Amino acid sequence: MKKILYLLPLIMLFSCNKIPEIEQRDKVFLQKRNFIVNDLNIKVKPRFIPLPAGDIRPAGWVRDWAEAAANGITGHLDEWNPVYGMGWKGVGFEAVGADPKTGTGWPLEQCSYWLDGAVRLAYILNDSALINKVNSRLDLVIDGILENDSKSFVWWTDIDFKNSNFNNWAHSHFGRVLVAYYEATGNPRILEALTKVYSRFEPQPITHHFGDLVSGCCNIDPMMRVYELTGNRDVLNTILKIAADSLTQDAVGKWNNGSFDSAHGVITYENLRIPAIMYLVTNQQNMLAGSLEYLRWLDHNHLLPYDIISSEEHVAGIGSTRNTETCNVACSEWTYQQMFEITGAGSWGDRIEKVFFNAAPAPVARDFQTMSYYQSPNHIEGLLPEDVPGHPGKGAYNFKPTGHTVLCCVGNLNRAIPFFIMHQWLGTTDKGLAAALYAPSVLHTVVNEGIPVEIQTETNYPFEETIRMSVNPSKKVKFPLYLRIPSWCDAPEVTVNGKSINIANTDGFVKIERQWAKNDRIEIHFPMHVMISEGVETPYPRMDYFVKGSAAGRRLATTTDVNSPFRTVAYGPLLFALPVKDLDANTQDPSAKWKYALVTKNAQDVQIEHTSMPAHWSWQITDAPVHLKVKAVEFDWQPTEILPLPKEPVKGMSETELTLIPYGCTKFRISMFPIAAN
Repeated sequence: MKKILYLLPLIMLFSCNKIPEIEQRDKVFLQKRNFIVNDLNIKVKPRFIPLPAGDIRPAGWVRDWAEAAANGITGHLDEWNPVYGMGWKGVGFEAVGADPKTGTGWPLEQCSYWLDGAVRLAYILNDSALINKVNSRLDLVIDGILENDSKSFVWWTDIDFKNSNFNNWAHSHFGRVLVAYYEATGNPRILEALTKVYSRFEPQPITHHFGDLVSGCCNIDPMMRVYELTGNRDVLNTILKIAADSLTQDAVGKWNNGSFDSAHGVITYENLRIPAIMYLVTNQQNMLAGSLEYLRWLDHNHLLPYDIISSEEHVAGIGSTRNTETCNVACSEWTYQQMFEITGAGSWGDRIEKVFFNAAPAPVARDFQTMSYYQSPNHIEGLLPEDVPGHPGKGAYNFKPTGHTVLCCVGNLNRAIPFFIMHQWLGTTDKGLAAALYAPSVLHTVVNEGIPVEIQTETNYPFEETIRMSVNPSKKVKFPLYLRIPSWCDAPEVTVNGKSINIANTDGFVKIERQWAKNDRIEIHFPMHVMISEGVETPYPRMDYFVKGSAAGRRLATTTDVNSPFRTVAYGPLLFALPVKDLDANTQDPSAKWKYALVTKNAQDVQIEHTSMPAHWSWQITDAPVHLKVKAVEFDWQPTEILPLPKEPVKGMSETELTLIPYGCTKFRISMFPIAAN
């Protein structure tokens, strides 16, 4: 009887709205949207509501890249390593960090990452082979939960989650997998399994100091999605209980008072957004404020030019050879996306684009067959960075099919592309749509009370400034359409059917509300300009993780006189770099030159050159359709681990001209430049 009661709100909404024959996933979306709008327990309505995987099909250069993933790591990782072939099958097997009797431990986390990316990409591309592969794996867990009346997704064995932090953490990521699977398919058995587990599962509270604590508080993320899909009060009450817990309240209070932890980067990104999610059902402003304050602190002390924090694996300050763990490409995207949906601020879309267009391609080979554990703003083979961080150790810069024996990053990598694609468009609580992220795509969804609409987006953005959209509803229908205006764009232009729209920029969006008809045309022009920024490197955090870590870590963490100046160059959402020619992702061309200091300091002195897009996109150096010409001087640069950039502006030989290309097209590069004194 209980199950019938918690589904009643959605059944009533469904019958009253007289939804026409539309895709099952869009019926799920409409039910969720209407529930969010009408449920009094959701005290703060999120500004945006994500659409299910499959509503947005990539086109153009993004589709090329997505198909490379499906044909490479994402589509075949389970064939390359037993962690992905055996994880979540309910059997024991031999693997690093695994319980050989049950298969729990590290493999549950690592395999969850891969399955989350794979199931989303499968339905985004409508790839039948990948759909069959992930369905067979996920249905095994669904059947196990329902047939065994399991209290967790780890249906085949009992786990004391209160004293098993790592399995609790893995459990949260598998919850995200199943939410994505349900929303893409509308299969009621998936929702039944999610509800069966999360109506009885109690996550751990948030703690002030993350340290090495891999906790299960991020189960709140999929739990909130399950509540939005079912209205189950047991799920809601658990979320409210964790929000009221003294540990959670203490952590949020300390964040709001400026007390933060130089902790593990992945854990930090995953945990800090949880108060913001709980804000929706508590209406406690300090919850949202705590998440925002933590992000501001990270930005000020640890942010690298591609808008992700350094993480080796702990946060590591600002520096040209500070590394970013590949896990954090996806983790930053997801956290920024949650903040985007909750607050509606367009600046979060700017950040997601910067991550996706720059940091996402850097640690994966151009054919998506190999990847690396770390990336850094400056990378010269065997020299920059000079020493591999103590965690995970040797091989962390090498491109391999699974990256490293520590397998988290190769799993998490697979989330980056589908996360971006499926959030290009978002639903709104006023029954419209928001263009949140820009790239070529075809959207099929519903607006108003269930009217199907198709929107085709034609563009080579971010490699061009113009975006063309064709709006095609199944019949004339009035709904609001929001267009994000990037914060870097000073003079945006928007036309509808050739008529200019007044740009009344509200929190990063322009709203167009009208009756839309077939073949309505939107044209957007975002004039890009060069931005040259200056900064200084900072010391590593003086914490035991670094001080007692590798030899390099001990040296670096005890060196406080770190303030070398640098310049970076951006154009629109793209970070630019001096490409150091490579023979493959692991091998730098030995003849390549890179010892330059940047002379150009004024954006107006940069020459911009555009060439045509290649027929097939694969992030090749030679494919780069935008080039920036800058002035530099060559000098005798002898970088060390302690002093990768000169401490002062340098004097060099006569000026020369350098050609910079988008950061994402490089494997070896300089993007945080020494500064020339002349």
